[in-house]
Amino acid sequence: MFKRKSLPDLIEQLRHNENVIHWHEIEPREARLRPVPDRVDARIRDALARRGIEALYTHQHSAFEAVNKGENIVAVTPTASGKTMCYNLPVLQAIAADASSRALYIFPTKALAQDQKSELNEIIAEMGIDIKSYTYDGDTAPTIRQAVRKAGHIVITNPDMLHSAILPHHTKWVSLFENLKFVVIDELHTYRGVFGSHVANVIRRLKRICAFYGSNPVFICTSATIANPKELAEQLTGNPMRLIDDNGAPGGRKHFVFYNPPIVNKPLNIRKSATVEVNHLAREFLRNKIQTIVFARSRVRVELILSHLQELVKNELSAKSIRGYRGGYLPQQRREIERGLRDGEILGVVSTNALELGVDIGQLQVCVMTGYPGSVASTWQQAGRAGRRHGEALIVMVAGSTPIDQYIVQNPDYFFGRTPEYARINPENLMILVDHLKCAAYELPFKGTEEFGPLDVTDIMEYLTEERVLHHKGDTYYWANLAFPASNVSLRSASQENVVIVDQSVTADVKIIGEMDKFSAMTLLHDEAIYLHEGVQYQVEKLDWDHNKAYVREVDVEYYTDANLAVQTKVLEIDRTAQRALGAIHYGDVSVTALPTLFKKIRLTTNENIGWGPIHLPEQELHTSATWIELKDVDSRLGTKTLEQLLLGIANVMNHIVPVLAMCDRSDVHVISQIKADHTGLPTIFIYDHYPGGIGLADGVYKRFDEVKAAAIDLIRRCPCEDGCPSCIGSEIEGMDAKPKSLLVLEGL
Repeated sequence: MFKRKSLPDLIEQLRHNENVIHWHEIEPREARLRPVPDRVDARIRDALARRGIEALYTHQHSAFEAVNKGENIVAVTPTASGKTMCYNLPVLQAIAADASSRALYIFPTKALAQDQKSELNEIIAEMGIDIKSYTYDGDTAPTIRQAVRKAGHIVITNPDMLHSAILPHHTKWVSLFENLKFVVIDELHTYRGVFGSHVANVIRRLKRICAFYGSNPVFICTSATIANPKELAEQLTGNPMRLIDDNGAPGGRKHFVFYNPPIVNKPLNIRKSATVEVNHLAREFLRNKIQTIVFARSRVRVELILSHLQELVKNELSAKSIRGYRGGYLPQQRREIERGLRDGEILGVVSTNALELGVDIGQLQVCVMTGYPGSVASTWQQAGRAGRRHGEALIVMVAGSTPIDQYIVQNPDYFFGRTPEYARINPENLMILVDHLKCAAYELPFKGTEEFGPLDVTDIMEYLTEERVLHHKGDTYYWANLAFPASNVSLRSASQENVVIVDQSVTADVKIIGEMDKFSAMTLLHDEAIYLHEGVQYQVEKLDWDHNKAYVREVDVEYYTDANLAVQTKVLEIDRTAQRALGAIHYGDVSVTALPTLFKKIRLTTNENIGWGPIHLPEQELHTSATWIELKDVDSRLGTKTLEQLLLGIANVMNHIVPVLAMCDRSDVHVISQIKADHTGLPTIFIYDHYPGGIGLADGVYKRFDEVKAAAIDLIRRCPCEDGCPSCIGSEIEGMDAKPKSLLVLEGL
């Protein structure tokens, strides 16, 4: 008969597993408490007491006091440390004291907004005060929209809705804007890259409308751990910020384990599938009735792991006690799963990063990650899902065969010893700025002396007047176009001409599932490409280039596609230069001309090439910012052919490392090598932002180049292959000593 084991028993058993390559222990910490301030309304105190809250954590107390003094704050503490109280308490207190006060809550996703609304409404019900909180998003019924506009004390929305539905129709929201005391921006760390650059401009438009109606709201931001929360919050809101990071929440002992599957193909350094190992580990916890969350990177992986797990434990547990959780599930399904996790009915959940953000699911005992989530911040967010306030918790990260997974698990000091990544935005990107100036002028006439961020925008307004988008009269610019500008601006893209992605999986219900700028579409939406949307795999059946449409159909395949681009890079302007032993590092503006040639099919589990096909599309040009590395006098030592291969290998390594250090998606930044650059004839590696005008990623690489270089050297040095493999510099090249020579080049920089 099966004898159940406790979590401490299973932790002890795991310590002796030969695939565990690093074990990190986090000591338990006691709660640090402060009394609830006297000025808090008695009804709020009673409601908190009924919920078992007799005192505040230090960070909640600091946040309340700072907001009360009218300071803008950014609160940065780990997952499940009670950040919600940092904004709910001051907001509820202000409305209890003055019923005309209003607050706007901005969440990055609809699911998070719904979750926060239910928690907020529970507190309000217990307070017994007539405070109305509503969500306003695409799902809000037209019948209650008017009530939200007129009577909502707290309006909960997302950036896309604020941009396209609230700000352009501000005259319907007079009672909100006249009395707006607080703007809450939750999950601040998600606003980075193009999305963050757009949202910073949306906030500029919001502040402009507030000023018009005579309000000046306090901004309350909360964030997971990133390296520059104060800087990001100030860039996003345009206001000085006070950092609150004195975390007072308690935590139990945590074991953080790096698990590397065994090698099954030594020459190619290919390991056993991470998914298979995750299934076996999770099964062991679940059959011992230990509440476990498994994270996977895509919807397809979630469903694969879920079906395998349900099969593995079908004789010991009911299928209902292990559930999946991802985008695409209906809201009531999600609520039911969250409830089941909180009250312990559901033992296991397999999720995409949808549960990484602050949706309340209580605290589980074990977290298993399928591969590295892509950033230090995301990894800690997922790890934060395990660990009750008292008692032990276990986090296991199972590495895949990719270069970055292998780098992380074989360099534990890099992960545990460093600050998380910097989140970068560039609100002054010209294309993004022009789009939002149009939206701003549509919302309210634009005075010639008015500011919109740090740049003087007079030239842009003159240009828009010449284009007959605006009409200039006196010292004011008026909207002079029939179009509704917000509908043409996607917050997720910097390009104005986007390819619309049409899902025709169900012929009766053809729907648009997304859009993408044309430059990215060449490599991600060509005919036969596998396109991932919210984790679901789609195959592109036809890319109608002239009409900007890509027709896709849902598929379930064991490979992804990777397109080859014939890229020519032309340097337009050099802004900064740093000299090095073997060459120089530059930063400036470049023009990238790209022609897609062919695509490869790459197996998901092993990263091996299993097929290819041609791409027939016209050449495209992109003006962007780049950092480039110029090498001098190395081809005479190494020979042109050898050097060409080495540059390809180093570019491959950097392609994996740069997105991690820059905290961006792999498609946001590209790394290419040229044996003879057009402007100098020297061997050069270019690292450029894959967006028109650039969004600050290449700039970050230039500033932190030594960190990028050190990470690349470490990855190559620690890879256990003989002389090159898909997990480091690409494939092995016979008799070339590729690894030592690559290190020689990198160290010379």
